[in-house]
Amino acid sequence: MTVEDVAATRALLDEKARDALGELIRTRHHLHSHPELSNREVNTSALVADRLRRAGLDEVRTGIAGHGVVGVLHGGRPGERVAGLRADMDALPVAEASGVEFASTVVDDDYPGGPFPVAHACGHDCHTSTVLSAADVLASVRDELPGTVMFVFQPAEEGPPVDEVGGAKAMLDAGAFTALRPTMMFGMHVAPLPKGVVGYGIGNQYAASCLVRIEVVGKQVHGSTPWFGVDPMPAVADIISGTGQLYRQVPATDAVTVSIGHIEDVGRFNIIGERVTLWGTIRCLDETDMSTVQENLRRMAEHHAAAYGASAVVEYLQYVPPLANTAEWIDAILPTVKRVIGPDRLVEMPGMLGYDDMSEFTRAFGGAYLNFGTQDTQFAGTSLAPVDGGRGLAMNHSPAFYADDECLVDSLRIHVQVAFDHLVGAAPA
Repeated sequence: MTVEDVAATRALLDEKARDALGELIRTRHHLHSHPELSNREVNTSALVADRLRRAGLDEVRTGIAGHGVVGVLHGGRPGERVAGLRADMDALPVAEASGVEFASTVVDDDYPGGPFPVAHACGHDCHTSTVLSAADVLASVRDELPGTVMFVFQPAEEGPPVDEVGGAKAMLDAGAFTALRPTMMFGMHVAPLPKGVVGYGIGNQYAASCLVRIEVVGKQVHGSTPWFGVDPMPAVADIISGTGQLYRQVPATDAVTVSIGHIEDVGRFNIIGERVTLWGTIRCLDETDMSTVQENLRRMAEHHAAAYGASAVVEYLQYVPPLANTAEWIDAILPTVKRVIGPDRLVEMPGMLGYDDMSEFTRAFGGAYLNFGTQDTQFAGTSLAPVDGGRGLAMNHSPAFYADDECLVDSLRIHVQVAFDHLVGAAPA
């Protein structure tokens, strides 16, 4: 393509992206009102597949690792590169309190451990609707694309039920990319950054993660006669308290956290139950700390349980590697982002202890993952604060999490321009 051809296609993509905002918002509102939990994205994936077919893609594959969907668009110009755009589709077991008219009232009665209220409290409805609109926009200029674009819609990013497989690694293992391998995978996660701001960084941006299951077993007895049994509760209390000290057993400059988010007990007010199960997560920004934290947590749990005459079994499940953006890929993609939104809305950020299994894709194919601001917030030193008169600051996974509709047009503009620039050779392959 000539320089003039590239400039003309960039301008056309930007125009079409702006025109697509209305459909993006309508799709987002529908998805937001009809959320589905991890590995249960039946209707979401059906909507995605239908939209991709309507866009005229060359190939739409469904049922990948459960409910994953992959769409393939071949450009009309010759080219060897394959730009991948990724969106996750699943929601969370959260009772929504965002206050929007299209808020979810869905309850999943059949999900393991449920019933659960369900909400898009992490913004995956924004991701899915944005990449669907990117498919519409890019398909409308297919004759000008020198290569191929893959649209990857992933289930179970939040983690499937513990007795199931799912997520990015499951899509890789299922052969989703055997016939056609991306030369780049790109995505952005909505976040409570100021509206329209893009956060980026080099190195580990999202932490290594694992799910923790600790079962503490005692001996069941009547609540009035604890000396005839073994109460697991004191051990559980000490284990939970002890997790707050594990960070002191890794270097002070390394970001780690251990959180217990759910406790299961079988019993009632006058029964000392036999067993209690703790569910939690370990996050380590430096992947090499994970084995140290796991071993220290295992030892601490076992010893606290033994001190009360109980026992503890610790399991580590659903490991996700950290997501690292390389300098090569950031240097390649950032000029595109800067051209689209301007340098003043680009902010370099340190790594965080959230996780995202987009890391499986960027490790396999290269690319980058950025953060996109969607809230009425402002920077306050190294932190964030709400803007006066706005809707406030609501973190991901909060019942009050929200995302501004109108600013999503810039996320869409970035997605289509990054894909196009990769195809024309503006990013490494």
